[in-house]
Amino acid sequence: REPRRDPPTPQGSPPQRALWTMADEVDVIEEVEVSDSEDEEFPYENVADMGFEDEDEDEDLASALASIQGKPREAVKTGVDPRAVTQVRPAVVDDFIRNFLIKVGMQRTLDVFNGEWYELKAKGRLGEEYTSAVPDIYMRNEELDEQVSQLRQQLEKMREITAKAKGTWDKFRKERDFHRMHHKRVVQEKNKLVTDLKRLRKHTVSYDPTIKELQRKYEVAMKEKMLMRLERDRMKARVATLEAAVKQLQEEEKPEVEPEPQKPRRKKGKDSKLPPDEGVVNPFADLEFDAPPVERFQLRKTFRGHLNSVSGLAFHPRKPILATVSDDQTWKLWSVPDCELIMSGEGHRDWMSGVDFHPHGTHLVTSSGDKTVKVWDFAAASCAATFADHTQAVWGVACHYSGDFVASCSMDHTTRLWDLNSGRCRQTFRGHVDSVNSVCWQPYTNNVCTGSGDKTVSLWDARSGLCVQTFYGHLNACSNICVNKRGDTIASCDADGVVKLWDVRMVAEIGTIEVCQHPVNMVSFDRSSTRLVAASDDGMLRCYNVPEKSLIGELRGHEDAVQTVLFDPSDTRIVSASSDCTFRLWG
Repeated sequence: REPRRDPPTPQGSPPQRALWTMADEVDVIEEVEVSDSEDEEFPYENVADMGFEDEDEDEDLASALASIQGKPREAVKTGVDPRAVTQVRPAVVDDFIRNFLIKVGMQRTLDVFNGEWYELKAKGRLGEEYTSAVPDIYMRNEELDEQVSQLRQQLEKMREITAKAKGTWDKFRKERDFHRMHHKRVVQEKNKLVTDLKRLRKHTVSYDPTIKELQRKYEVAMKEKMLMRLERDRMKARVATLEAAVKQLQEEEKPEVEPEPQKPRRKKGKDSKLPPDEGVVNPFADLEFDAPPVERFQLRKTFRGHLNSVSGLAFHPRKPILATVSDDQTWKLWSVPDCELIMSGEGHRDWMSGVDFHPHGTHLVTSSGDKTVKVWDFAAASCAATFADHTQAVWGVACHYSGDFVASCSMDHTTRLWDLNSGRCRQTFRGHVDSVNSVCWQPYTNNVCTGSGDKTVSLWDARSGLCVQTFYGHLNACSNICVNKRGDTIASCDADGVVKLWDVRMVAEIGTIEVCQHPVNMVSFDRSSTRLVAASDDGMLRCYNVPEKSLIGELRGHEDAVQTVLFDPSDTRIVSASSDCTFRLWG
């Protein structure tokens, strides 16, 4: 018996590797060599002839296989199988190997294989993977078809997932673009707020002198108050002494005292009548004036006449006198162009917002944040009347050309018509849904024009109190309105920095001027109605050609927001007032 050697590594097809692996697992019990010489010693017996005659003695292996499989020889010779094969059953591994060995004529190898195969099978040492059928090409194709169909289903699912992912990606991209745009808008608003904060800081610093002055006044007032208290106590003691002396004298002698006659109360005048619309001719309707050369105007003088922001201006109808009102609760009259102080007055309990002269030039009308409208008499140097029917701050006033009526606008969403003779409210114009910020009269008519925070401009009939027409077009709160001397065009400005021009007769918008990105606080026409000046929060004045709606000049000089601006009656100069506590003359 020879020693067992390790078998070589199996190579070749999978069935051959499987056979070699099975052969390695078989234990060799005994090896026997069979030689050809032994066949001679074996006693063979003759077999009787059973009558079978071979037609062909030289029968080959193919004929033998055909006889075993039951095929006729003609089929073997011709190579044609007369039976129709409908289905080929897959062969197992051992049948496949046997067929292969028979085909190549390896009979001894076949015998050895059969012996070892059945021995291993009897011992149960063959697994299912060695006894399973050999895969057929058609079965392989079916498996591949199934795999292809499964892969196609997975591909369709992947396509659906991809489509959903693409939609989600598009949605995220749109959201990204939206947030990016929103971020840019927030950055712009932030920069605007930073600019406003810087301006407000600068404005706050300007209040320091005012605060110091007020503190000084307060200390002086407290000292005077203490002195007044001492004087009051002294006077009380003296009065008590005198009362005791008088009482003693009265007890000694009681003279008969005649009752004093009561002073008659001053009766209020009767209600005034609005003049009729017929028969009143506008003197500016047929007049033509030369346009002022605003493009050549320059800063001439600067006056710091108030302790706080200057909020209103008005020119005297006949004399070169300018009236100013301020947040320091005072009004002042100045000579023009020297700007010498003529008269000043105080009486309002809060900031002042508007001012206008009586058409006769004898009175001054002011409005304030204390909800009142006051009429000041220059001859008596006192307040002639106070109207207190508004429930919130009053923004502006305007006198009627007849001199008998005053219109005022308020934060309480109303405009009121006051009768100066009877001293009472004659009409209340209701219709705006937000604060009424500006009011003026259409020249030489009974129509009142108002601009409101509800983004509209309205025209009212003072006799009936009804709204005649409303102009729509502003996209933000309307801050001021102005009617030209001819009375056919209205200019209005808003908080978006836009000025709009309206035709009163056609009831239509005739133009839009984009002034700046800051709020425009006031607009004013010249006598010729061809020039318009606008005051804005950026501290600048801009002059425009009305027919062409083009910018023709810019006036710089104010250090803070410009609150109001006016042409003087002769159009030779422009006067502006600002939150920097100054008013300036340009010419």
